[in-house]
Amino acid sequence: MKNFKLNVFTIILFSQIILAQISKPEQIRLQNLAKQVTITRDNWGIAHVFGKTDADAVFGMMYAQCEDDFQRIEMNYVEKLGRLSEIKGQKYLFNDLENRLLLKEVDAKKDYATAPLWLKKLLNAFADGINFYLLKNPKVKPKLLTKFEPHFPLMWTDGSIGAISTADLSTSELVSIYGGDKKVAYNHRITDEFTGSNGFAIAPSKSVSGNALLYINPHTTFYFRPEIHVQSQEGLNAYGAVTWGQFFIYQGFNQNCGWMHTSSNVDVADMYAEEITFSQKPTVKYDNKNLPLLQNKIEIKFLKNDSIKSQSFNTFETNHGPIMAKRNDKFIALKHYNRSMKSLIESWQRTKSKTFDDYKTAMNIKANTSNNTVYADNQGNIAYWHGNFVPRRNPKFDYAKVLDGTTSATDWNGLHSISETVHLYNPKNGWLQNCNSTPFSMAGIDSPKKENYPSYVAPDGENYRATNAVRLLSENKKYSLETLIKDGYNSKLSIFEVLIPALTKCFDEHIKPDNKIFAELKEPIETLRKWDFYGAENSIATTLANDWAFELDKIIQVTYIDQGEKDQIENVNHFAKTAKPDQVLPQLQKVVQRLIKDFGTWQVPWGDINRFQRLSGDIDLKFDDSMPSLSNAYGSVLWGSLPAFRSNYHANTKKRYGYNGNSFVCAVEFGKKIRAKTLLAGGNSGNPDSKHFLDQAENYKNGIFKDVLFYSEDIMKNAERTYHPGE
Repeated sequence: MKNFKLNVFTIILFSQIILAQISKPEQIRLQNLAKQVTITRDNWGIAHVFGKTDADAVFGMMYAQCEDDFQRIEMNYVEKLGRLSEIKGQKYLFNDLENRLLLKEVDAKKDYATAPLWLKKLLNAFADGINFYLLKNPKVKPKLLTKFEPHFPLMWTDGSIGAISTADLSTSELVSIYGGDKKVAYNHRITDEFTGSNGFAIAPSKSVSGNALLYINPHTTFYFRPEIHVQSQEGLNAYGAVTWGQFFIYQGFNQNCGWMHTSSNVDVADMYAEEITFSQKPTVKYDNKNLPLLQNKIEIKFLKNDSIKSQSFNTFETNHGPIMAKRNDKFIALKHYNRSMKSLIESWQRTKSKTFDDYKTAMNIKANTSNNTVYADNQGNIAYWHGNFVPRRNPKFDYAKVLDGTTSATDWNGLHSISETVHLYNPKNGWLQNCNSTPFSMAGIDSPKKENYPSYVAPDGENYRATNAVRLLSENKKYSLETLIKDGYNSKLSIFEVLIPALTKCFDEHIKPDNKIFAELKEPIETLRKWDFYGAENSIATTLANDWAFELDKIIQVTYIDQGEKDQIENVNHFAKTAKPDQVLPQLQKVVQRLIKDFGTWQVPWGDINRFQRLSGDIDLKFDDSMPSLSNAYGSVLWGSLPAFRSNYHANTKKRYGYNGNSFVCAVEFGKKIRAKTLLAGGNSGNPDSKHFLDQAENYKNGIFKDVLFYSEDIMKNAERTYHPGE
């Protein structure tokens, strides 16, 4: 009973805090806004939000997102605001400092003040929707943000999980400048590296129905994006995945067209070595002039021993950007474009495109720094853009390296026009693909030519996912929605077509029967020799190959490259050609010994060890071999698998558990009416008590998609509940 009283007291206290921040007239205003919004939850728990205006729809969209997983919304903004340390402690201090340097809240507030009226309405609706949710749900206790502000979305403006670009500067270098003599811990920034995404577009000439098709397959941290549908009487009717806490459909479609984003490696951030003179008034040298060095004091709070402490940092900024590192006695400034109102405008505007020209108009805003785009529409167009924010640079310099900051010769000179960037509209072959790979294979032989572009425009290399996609799409066949999904789930691990022969050659030529390693590896190598290179639940070879490859030289894992570097295909070919026995055989031996130690045999089928487990709604999951889990057939995208299931061994587990990969997957056909199918990892709700927490898990394991309910008659036939926010 004591605990019950304490819980009730806590809830009442928190409710009073929220009420104190929201006046009575304000509460009435929010109640009236809620009456203008209707949310219908379908039989998969997907929210279909209807509003009179776009702002009404955003209000309802944010309320529905909060219902599904408020915790993830809050934590995304805590991170972008540079306040993680207040919750997670001092080890996040420099992650917070990095975000404070790159995503300045003061600039977001200025953008809000000058935003066009239509955007300001959406920003206000964003804050209203979340604050109304907190008002109506006092049992939900924020970790830090008890009130959301309308400028928050201007801190995070394009939707990508890896939206922050720092060139190749690391958080550890930030510590070396601003950390003093103390050894301060930090966490690596989450990026899309080693995860990726796939996007395919099929033209009418290659489809069974004569309609264009789009395959949307982002690979992200599981549960990073929910599925939602938003409509208004102002022309908004968008369906797809939204990153928690953002008010635009990031990857999805409307009644006219669809868009898939893959992470781009276009050079959008550069490093400048600055010549700084520290005196009473510090200066930085630039074109034989001494410009003032800007200094800022940033105070960051952090949790320590159950109390809040603070630490101040004196930071520096030049005409290029914030000082982020020191190399060879030179301070390094970062030129970047990690946050802008234009990016948010572009993110919203594309969701309301009615025609191909409308979408091109949105692309011409040229403000998206992290995404490539694969596109299809109901007029039969398919298209691809390799980024759209591409600074124009002097080709004499290598912008993948540190540049001379003392001269304007190395500066950006405006942006390339879309016509100057790598793009392709309606190729003759009838298909397009991107798998975080070079755009110069996007359409097979009909792809743009590399020699026609500056190297910084598309430094991306080739990878095994892309070669697998090109192989499938180049086959002389026509696609339906179902066959497109089937190819999207092709599990061939094509890297092993190169690596396994290198392994068997080393074994055959160098290991004699009297060698101790011979008896231990003879049967495993024969198993690999007979393998067809496809990931499968019952495949012992998949277990051996996957774990073995992770023990090899990490050069074979490199998929994101800068200009002039070898890509994954080149690195793997070189490794396989030159591999010595000690580079491949002890690594397999280690895998075999581990399997025998943990399972009593090396003959462990992939599905027995590669598992999907959703334990709770917590952000930091604790995997457990003793708890229920589902087998999964798919291997790492690093090895060429198109469906992504990134799994790993975790603390105190003998099995591998997935935490990243196929999360929201969607296939769309653009006929007279939209026809679409989707699939989520686990379910749409982050609440373990919800039946929609795990209702898609079996389908996810088997690649069985659900039908999208896009039209009102279908939504209402399958409605579980219809309500106004707050009811």
